[in-house]
Amino acid sequence: MAKRVESREEIPLRHEGGEDLRDPCLPVGVFDSGLGGLTVVRELVERLPGESLLYFGDTARLPYGTKSPHAIRRFAREAAHYLLAERVKAMVVACNTATAHALETLEREVPVPVVGVIEAGARAAHDATRTGRIGVIGTPGTIASGAYDRAVRSLRPHVEVYAQSCPMFVPLVEEGLVEHPAAELIAREYLEPLLEVGIDTLVLGCTHYPLLRPLVRRVMGDDVRLIDSAREAALDVASRLEDAALLNGAGDVTDPVRRFTVSDLPLRFRTVGRRFVGDLIGSVEEVVVEGRLGECAA
Repeated sequence: MAKRVESREEIPLRHEGGEDLRDPCLPVGVFDSGLGGLTVVRELVERLPGESLLYFGDTARLPYGTKSPHAIRRFAREAAHYLLAERVKAMVVACNTATAHALETLEREVPVPVVGVIEAGARAAHDATRTGRIGVIGTPGTIASGAYDRAVRSLRPHVEVYAQSCPMFVPLVEEGLVEHPAAELIAREYLEPLLEVGIDTLVLGCTHYPLLRPLVRRVMGDDVRLIDSAREAALDVASRLEDAALLNGAGDVTDPVRRFTVSDLPLRFRTVGRRFVGDLIGSVEEVVVEGRLGECAA
C-alpha cells in the first residue's frame, strides 16, 4: 500500500521531531516528473559517492510539460514537502519543466539549498560558446517556457539562442530505441535546423537527453560543444554542499543509502530506470504526495 504523506500549508523550517536540517549525514533529495532525473542521480553518485540520496519520480502525473504552470508549481511544492518530511539536507529539481516554473517558488519556501537544472546548464553554455550562437533542445514544455533563453541572456544579453522542441526524444530513450535507425532520422529532423544557423554550443535541455549523447554527437559533429544539464546540475550540487559545509565527511566509512520512490508504477520505473543507472536501483517504493496546499507564492 502506498504511504500517505500529508502536505502542509507552510513548509516547516525543521523536520518532524525537531531535527536540524543542517546535518551532513542526511541525504540529498532529487525529484522529477518521472525517470529523467535519474541521469542527475548517476552524475551525483559519480561525483559524490559518499552521499545518500532520496529520489522521487512523480510518475502518476507525468508528463509535466502538458500541464499548466500553476499545476506544475503545485506538484513541485508537494514533492518538496514529501522530501522534507523524509529528512533531506538539499534538494535538486531534476526536471527542466519544473525548474522553469517552480524553482523560484521553492527557493523562497524550502529551508535547504535548492538546485535546478536550467541555471547550471545556461552557465556552462555561456562559458563554452565562442560565437555566442547557442542551441537548446528540450521537451515542448521546457522550450515553450523560454527559461533557457532567459537564463542565458541574463549572463550575456546579446547572445543568440535557438531553441528546438524534440518531443520524440523522451519516448526513444524510455523504449530503449536510441540506436534504432529511426532514431537518427528523427534526430536529423530536429537538429539539422540548428546546424544551419551555425550554433557552436548545444544544451541538452532535458535530463533524458544524456542517453542520446552519442546520437546527437553523430548528427552535430565534433565542432559543436554539447552541454549536459544533468552533469552541470550535479557539479552545482557539489559546490553548494561544500559552500554550506554539508558534504558527508563520513561517506568513506558509512555506506550511503540510495532510495527510489514514485507516485505510480514502481515496477515499470525499476525496469526502465535501469537503462539510466543500471543496478543502482534496487527496490522502488510507491508513495502518495498529494495533499492540501495553499495558493503558490509565485
